[in-house]
Amino acid sequence: MDHIVTLDSRQEAALQAIADRFIALHKGDVVKALKEMIVLNGHLQVRLDAVEGRRRRGPPE
Repeated sequence: MDHIVTLDSRQEAALQAIADRFIALHKGDVVKALKEMIVLNGHLQVRLDAVEGRRRRGPPE
């Protein structure tokens, strides 16, 4: 599910601050931070897919 999001300058600055903190958590190692983000996104996608599957099936009987 591709979705393009446009950010205004305030949102862009907030996103940059969060990204900087996330990289700092990984001691400045951008590659390590990126790998962690990919893993986190994978876990979130699995959970979203499960929720979507339940919605399509409807409520349990």
